[in-house]
Amino acid sequence: MTREHNWADNHTFTATRIHRPASVAELCHIVARAPRVRAIGARHSFNGVADSPGELIDLGGINPDFVIDREGRTVTLGGGTNYAVLAAYLQREGRALHNMASLPHVTAAGATATGTHGSGDGLGNLATAVAGLEIVTATGEMAKVRRGDKNFDGMVVGLGAFGIVTRITLDIQQSYEMRQDAFEGLAWDRVLADLDAVMAAGYSVSLATMWSGPAVTRLWIKTRLAEGGPRAVSAAYLGAKPASEPLANRAPDALRRLNPFGAPGPWSERLPHFRPDEEPALEPHLQSEYMVPRARAAEAMTLLRAIGHRIDPHLLTTEIRSMAADRLWLSPGYGADSIGIHFSWKKEPDAVDRMTAEIEELLLPLGARPHWGKIMHAPAQRLAPLYPKLPAFRDLARSFDPAGKFRNEFLDTHVFG
Repeated sequence: MTREHNWADNHTFTATRIHRPASVAELCHIVARAPRVRAIGARHSFNGVADSPGELIDLGGINPDFVIDREGRTVTLGGGTNYAVLAAYLQREGRALHNMASLPHVTAAGATATGTHGSGDGLGNLATAVAGLEIVTATGEMAKVRRGDKNFDGMVVGLGAFGIVTRITLDIQQSYEMRQDAFEGLAWDRVLADLDAVMAAGYSVSLATMWSGPAVTRLWIKTRLAEGGPRAVSAAYLGAKPASEPLANRAPDALRRLNPFGAPGPWSERLPHFRPDEEPALEPHLQSEYMVPRARAAEAMTLLRAIGHRIDPHLLTTEIRSMAADRLWLSPGYGADSIGIHFSWKKEPDAVDRMTAEIEELLLPLGARPHWGKIMHAPAQRLAPLYPKLPAFRDLARSFDPAGKFRNEFLDTHVFG
């Protein structure tokens, strides 16, 4: 077969075959007979987390089959459904999610399994909205787990180690409108001295920046209009001013097609950075990200500023976001409010490999956890102190998959050791 590549074209899948079942029954049959198998989603990971040494399954052909429980305030859908499709459906139904990732074209099962996130001081990552999972296990049989069950917290950010997620249930709420505004002139000194005030300036706040200048490039504030309108006063208090353009001049062309700034609109078109109705053709790039405990975030950024003159030549942009603590065992937000420091790198693999390894050496001692779906180096023994429940996760995964049907090189290197 022609080898499949991930979205960034920096990983070639090793699987010998990709199945595209049209039903869950067909999926169960495939899993039961395959010696090694995993699910492949939107191919948006920048490493081999979704790969398999055997076969892969693409769930994109299975109908989403949306089911809203209005009393329970949840929606259940096919795991291979992407967030753009889900968000459009919920908006039509007058419902909403608590948050979304910057790119809405990732799948519900894949994004939650890797702890993917948006931004917001009071908002957990996407996995915190998971209320239930239906999983095809190694025998081809179906298992269901719901919030409150004994093993639930260990299985949500599951990295595909328990089986193929066919259905996922997510918390929902009433639809709401938002506005997003862009500011510039926010001094790095102010960010480092008063990070809490910066990140509290809206429902969802992002800093888009380089590292070596005196000010962050852009401050993006996304506000739920029911909360009283955009926080221009807060931004002015921080020393920022409205930006003449939402994006910096050097931003890739695809980023210039972001959802509108300065105009009210539905949550489904304002929470993600990119438009949900079209998949952007982004400039070729690589990504890494580290979730730093909130209490150490200013220290982490100070260390990165010190080497900013070496980071910036290889960088397209950094985005800094916040997220609330959660109790999901392998979530990068487990047990602590976090600041996510995301790097979009130019596609310079050797230089990026060196820089990301150096950045990990700076940040991991501060308790930073690499994003499971992006470039990372730390082996399991280095990650173990950062995840207190990692031994329990290993035991639970082995109980579901004793023969290692769903194991791959990524899991062996970064999780099981």
